[in-house]
Amino acid sequence: MDQERARHQLDLIARVLEAARDSGVPLWLRGGWAMDFFLGEITREHGDIDWFARAQDARALADVLARLGHTPVPGPPAGLQLDFVKDGLDSSFTLVATDAVGRVTVAGGPWAGTPWPDGMLEAGPGRIGALEAPIVDPRVQIEIKRMMPVWDPSRPRRAKDAEDIARLEAALLRRETGGGLPSGPGRADPGERH
Repeated sequence: MDQERARHQLDLIARVLEAARDSGVPLWLRGGWAMDFFLGEITREHGDIDWFARAQDARALADVLARLGHTPVPGPPAGLQLDFVKDGLDSSFTLVATDAVGRVTVAGGPWAGTPWPDGMLEAGPGRIGALEAPIVDPRVQIEIKRMMPVWDPSRPRRAKDAEDIARLEAALLRRETGGGLPSGPGRADPGERH
């Protein structure tokens, strides 16, 4: 694992979260980083940083990221996702909306209005070292990783998805049976500041 890249990604996560909070823009980590914040340690390389953000905050979020020196990159339709790069690190912000009954839904594109799994943004924060971040509920993360190839056949299941599912299921089982989370090499020092 490229430790320096992981440190840079953690620093970027910390800066984005702080600036977004200061601007009243809630964000939630999703994907591999959400898993690692749930587990409390970096478990693998991350090609990018995946987030959820509210569609109503898209303009404010883009302004926050521009002030931090992020550059927008072309990608999916702007109503669906915002993609940015800074210092060679990619960040993707999938936009969500809320329907009339309060469910979190896909904000744009052909699936606009489709509900995401219940409870997706209702998990408590995760943590790596001293850095705390809002995360997607780990049970929903498992469902998304399992179902994405069904929901979108152009996105086949990857080996890392199966490994992530196994890690999350094992950690959830440990928590449910009172075993807590693992400790050991590779776990961030809880006193470390990012």
